[in-house]
Amino acid sequence: MVFYFKARPEAGDYTIFMGLDKYENEELIKYGFIKDIWFHVDKMSSAHVYLRLKKGQTIDDISEGVLEDCAQLVKANSIQGNKVNNIDVVYTPWSNLKKTPSMDVGQVGFHNSKMVRTVRVEKRINEIVNSLNKTKVERKPDLKAEKEAVYAAEKAERKQQLREKKRREEMQRLEKERQAEIRSYKGLMVSEKMTSNKQIAATSKSFQEVEEDFINLLSVKEGWFLFTSFSLQA
Repeated sequence: MVFYFKARPEAGDYTIFMGLDKYENEELIKYGFIKDIWFHVDKMSSAHVYLRLKKGQTIDDISEGVLEDCAQLVKANSIQGNKVNNIDVVYTPWSNLKKTPSMDVGQVGFHNSKMVRTVRVEKRINEIVNSLNKTKVERKPDLKAEKEAVYAAEKAERKQQLREKKRREEMQRLEKERQAEIRSYKGLMVSEKMTSNKQIAATSKSFQEVEEDFINLLSVKEGWFLFTSFSLQA
């Protein structure tokens, strides 16, 4: 059995949940989500309370109001902690929970103690606890199936995002190629670099002109030959 609660409405739509006993706690430890934050009374026995963050949020995004709701719920569900004032509640991301074969059912440690935070709870605030209990819902969820379904949906979303990214990159590549072709075409069409048919006709010689040039060249050569022969005879 898992108990689900809703945080104070003004803080947003946040779900807080905890197991009925250590066996449910064990399942919650095993099938938690990356976006889950785990809460427990420090150095005392208590319920394992979880806060499910929204997509893209981290532990730094927890508001003071939601943090107080979680801390009060943990204190209220600790036999020893509920009787005393000024207790500490520790909290950390689910991914930081460490479970080894030698640990008892429901017992956990931490991979990195530096990722564990502490909030002081001076006393139980009945108004907060009662408000949370009014939202309490009991369910027997298939935690494994829920996690698999969520991860499958996230995997499909990542694939779709990757396809969209590749499509955008391909569109950008094609656009760059198109722009390069346009620039190349414009370079060829610059008037200063072009020669019109009229200009070609104005600078080209006709066949008759070429023939006259050739005859004149022969005449010059013949005159030079006669001049050279006369000079030798003299």
